[in-house]
Amino acid sequence: MNEKFINIDENKIRYLESGNSDNTLVLVHGLGASANRWEYVIPHFKKNYRVIVPDLIGFGYSDKPLVDYTTDFFSEFLKKFLEKLNIKNPVLIGSSLGGQIIAEYTLNNNNAVKKLVLISPSGIMKHSTPALDAYVMAALYPNQEAAKNAFEMMSGSSKNIDPKIVEGFVKRMRLPNAKMAFMSTLLGLKNSQILTEKLSSITVPTMVVWGELDPVIPVKYADSIVSTIKDCRFYRMDGCGHTPYVDDPETFAKTVMEFLGK
Repeated sequence: MNEKFINIDENKIRYLESGNSDNTLVLVHGLGASANRWEYVIPHFKKNYRVIVPDLIGFGYSDKPLVDYTTDFFSEFLKKFLEKLNIKNPVLIGSSLGGQIIAEYTLNNNNAVKKLVLISPSGIMKHSTPALDAYVMAALYPNQEAAKNAFEMMSGSSKNIDPKIVEGFVKRMRLPNAKMAFMSTLLGLKNSQILTEKLSSITVPTMVVWGELDPVIPVKYADSIVSTIKDCRFYRMDGCGHTPYVDDPETFAKTVMEFLGK
């Protein structure tokens, strides 16, 4: 996996690149995460695809300018990122906030996307959940204990959390402007239009993946998305929480590659 940096509107953006193919997958992480959250699944994809994984602006080791982090802002950022790397017709895979961002991007650029994979996307419920509250508190007061507790809650089970995930999160949330970008993004999500009101405009073949035990955005919300997008299939990942590509990367990759092969 190669770590690279590019400039977009004078902001330094970090991304990971792996694999060598004409077919490109772009993996977009969620709130408070970074490109590294995908590290368990990248090895499964890189044999068949070129895999590009950005740290979203405001997160990870990308710059964190003082701006309003709205979903429109992120959608526009993704457009500029893809243009800068000259990525045409990619498969977009997004988790949580990343799922909402790639859906918003696709609504404006249906012809520029090959396929879409949404993993428990945000933007479909307006209230919070205890797991999300714990995560927000861990972001505002980053320490090992709070972060470990939040990640255990988000996994929906008593699975052991990789200490690397906890340590990486705490380290990133202590970076300058990290809390500001996190809270601004949260506010942007709160003020965004409900995603399901718009999804019928998506014409791209789409797959929705959801962890059966997801306590952050519960699986009961899946139907409102699956029934709205014209060409959509659904896969529920048993025994998985909010990030099934971390909990069971092998099954996740296999399921997604079957969909991409169709």
